[in-house]
Formats: sequence, structure tokens, C-alpha cells
Amino acid sequence: MTEITAALVKELREKSGAGMMDCKKALLENNGDIEASIDWLRAKGISKADKKAGRAAAEGLIAIAGAGHKAVVVELNSETDFVARNDAFQDLVRGIASVALTTDGSVEAISAATYPASGKPVADTIKDAIATIGENMTLRRAAKLEVEHGVVATYIHNAAGDGIGKLGVLVALKSEGDKAVLTSIGRQVAMHIAATNPLAIRAEEVDPAVAERERNVFIEQARRSGKPEAIIEKMVDGRMRKFFEEVALLSQAFVINPDLTVGAAVEAAAKEAGAKIEVVGMARLLLGEGVEKEESDFAAEVAAVAKG
Repeated sequence: MTEITAALVKELREKSGAGMMDCKKALLENNGDIEASIDWLRAKGISKADKKAGRAAAEGLIAIAGAGHKAVVVELNSETDFVARNDAFQDLVRGIASVALTTDGSVEAISAATYPASGKPVADTIKDAIATIGENMTLRRAAKLEVEHGVVATYIHNAAGDGIGKLGVLVALKSEGDKAVLTSIGRQVAMHIAATNPLAIRAEEVDPAVAERERNVFIEQARRSGKPEAIIEKMVDGRMRKFFEEVALLSQAFVINPDLTVGAAVEAAAKEAGAKIEVVGMARLLLGEGVEKEESDFAAEVAAVAKG
């Protein structure tokens, strides 16, 4: 059996927001598995970890580069927001995005590609910037979308400058329709994705493991009602339908016009564009998503400096 250490309990507490004893009990019940323990706490009504799991902590910038039928989004992390506001850093992340547009969009390919301004690979250019700026940097994530016919629309939220910000979204629309209409509806859908963070484009494309995990939580919650299994099954089916509506892009209420679903809004745009529009891809990068930044006690640091 896995040893339930204080560090393991602390990790679960930070991720779930539950009390120390509840976290220890959850870990004991789930043999030290953090994710299973989070689900156990949720099922017991103790945790809302799923609402906290996406909190962003790392600094740096998201950059987007596009060329109509293709676009790329990259995340370059830095240690402090001060460096992220540096012109040299901003130029670097923009340059990396431009280079990324010529690759397959993977971090490996981007790192190996030549950075025009330095004549060196992107990875070595970042190392040089670290030496110059004096702060660690990491090319953490990237995504590229491309369509043969249609557009890849882009959106930057909390923009810090041209093509850079804290949140970047790409959405690929396949269509033979009017490009201006495609670009317009594409940007609106990208804004919607920025706001709602859907798990998939369509309900049937939601990761089966994620859906099963959610179903199991719903089952445990429903059983607490004490109702018969037949009723519980109907309750769970209803909750799953609602879950898919909420996490699948095309079935979500459109943030631009909540009276329509995103799917209905795209269909309406298709009539204006003069051709069918199909949403075939999306990518959303939120700065620092899933990365925990080490917390520091600023008062203690000042006191330590004062003491010499």
C-alpha cells in the first residue's frame, strides 16, 4: 500500500481545497492516487477541485502567428511578469511564433528550427536570451492548425501587444465560403472558446475517460440521495446530457448571442458565407495553465535581507 506522506496530503489539499483530514482519508481510500482522491472528495461533496485545477501561475506570454489558412499559438514562460513586459522578451516570443508557423507546430520542431535574427536554432536563441536577460525561460507548449479550404481564425485575450497576451485561441473552419464571413464568425467562436474552454468540438469527441470519470462522480453523488438504482440511472443520464451540452463547443450557448448555440450561430454564418462551414479544429493556450508557481513569503524575504 502506498505510504500517505505529509507531502502527498499537502498536494491534495492544494489541488482540492479540502481539509487536511479529509484529504488524508481520501488518499487512504484511494491508495495514494491524487486524481482518484479528488474524484472521491467531489463525490462526497467536499471538494470543488475541478474548478481550481486550471488556475494559472507561471509568467511569460502567449503569442499567435497566422497566415489565413494556418495559424500557430506558442507559450514562452519566464520567471517573472517583469521580464514578460520586456521588449526583448516580447520580440522573442513573436519571433518564435513566426518560426513556428513554418514547422509542424510541435515544441521539438520549433526548438530545432532556425531563428532568422540569430541564425541559430530557437532552443539556442532562447539560451542566449536567458544569458542576456538573466532569467530562466521555457518554450512550454505550442499548437498549429491548418485547413486546405477555409480559415484559421485567431484571438488573443488580455493582449500585451500585437499578437501577444495571456490567452490565445485558434479555431479552424473548413469552408468554400466567403473568407470575410469565415474570419468574422471564426473570431467570434475563438472568443467564445477563450471564455468557456470547451473540452471538445462535439459531444461524441469528448475523451471517453473524462466522460466515464464524470459519470462515476455523478453516480456516487446520486446514490447519496438513497433513491432506487433505476431512478439513479435516469438521474445520471440526465446529468451526463447536461455535462455534454456544457463541455462540447457546438452545443454550448454562444457567448455573443446566448439565444443561439455555437452550432446554430455557425449555421447562420454559413448562409451568409454562401457555403457550409465545418468547425474542424480548435486550440486554446492559457498562460501557465497547470503549472504551480512557488509561493514566497515576501515579508520574510524582506526581513531576511534586512538582517544581512
